[in-house]
Amino acid sequence: MLHDDGTNLFAGRSLSPVEIYMEMARRLEQGGRAAMATIIKTKGSTPQQLGAKLVVFDDGSFIGTVGGGCVEADIWAECREVLRTGRAGIFHFNLGGDYEEAEGMVCGGQMDVLIEPWAQGD
Repeated sequence: MLHDDGTNLFAGRSLSPVEIYMEMARRLEQGGRAAMATIIKTKGSTPQQLGAKLVVFDDGSFIGTVGGGCVEADIWAECREVLRTGRAGIFHFNLGGDYEEAEGMVCGGQMDVLIEPWAQGD
């Protein structure tokens, strides 16, 4: 859904599962495709909790959040790759090291993210 100025109403904020699936269904019914990233495992301190979702559509737009910053950008890129290949996967992210240096993040934990492709009829 869009604001009057054309920006995405849902981008970058946590949504309820109902909001995510309703917006996904609306976009898929229009013939779009999507990749859904879901946090399935965490260890230590992470910016989001289990079950948090980010959905990236084939036009690059997105809804939801899995934490923001560099890790979310990396997950967005993996979603784009899943859209390209059509293959689901589980991806591991260590929120120490490069992420800490790039953003001054203090999380330092780890998370596994399931990314699944979706299309109309799924």
